[in-house]
Amino acid sequence: MGSEGDCKTNQRKPRFLCLHGFRTSGAILKKQIFDKWPTQVVDKLDLVFVDAPFPSQGKSEVEGIFDPPYYEWFQFNKEFTEYENFDKCLEYIEECMIKHGPFDGLLGFSQGAILSGGLSGLQAKEVGLTKVPKIKNLIIIGGAKFQNKSVAEKAYSSAITCPSLHFLGEKDYLKKYGIELLESCVDPVVIHHPRGHTIPRFDEKGLESMLSFIEKVQAEINK
Repeated sequence: MGSEGDCKTNQRKPRFLCLHGFRTSGAILKKQIFDKWPTQVVDKLDLVFVDAPFPSQGKSEVEGIFDPPYYEWFQFNKEFTEYENFDKCLEYIEECMIKHGPFDGLLGFSQGAILSGGLSGLQAKEVGLTKVPKIKNLIIIGGAKFQNKSVAEKAYSSAITCPSLHFLGEKDYLKKYGIELLESCVDPVVIHHPRGHTIPRFDEKGLESMLSFIEKVQAEINK
């Protein structure tokens, strides 16, 4: 005979597709998250980690820290304004969402966070992800906006209305760009941390914000 507690244990957890950083991998992002985040966070989420579609075309900044292989989502010039293989990247993410979904949201770090933050806008404009359900929630770690003009015009022409949680590092070289992304979001939740461009640990306030965000996503699923 089941109890209310059993029902809660068996409820479906929020399922997030996790997009790793430039020239890293799904396995690396998984290790970064599971090493840094407490079980009271990760046990409440169903996290799916995939590798980006392209093998690394240059040196990875995590060489010597994390083992290869390394992957990248798309390629860009030094100014981050010209992209290569971006359309193929969108097609690949859509394939992952079809294969492993449906998802309740996207979680991204660095290049994966830039993608996550812009995909809902591109989806709304039918530039990509047209074969999958609308993106519902975002977790952005060390994010920024697309710098390619034509992509950015489509991605941010309308406000990002889905619930979003953003991690902003005081020493993150992308911080000011992360703040720019916040300005495109209707109701963002922000977790500030003292570190740089990394997956941070939680302080008490940050943990509270994270658990509250997950609770709201879970409540939507349970409706």
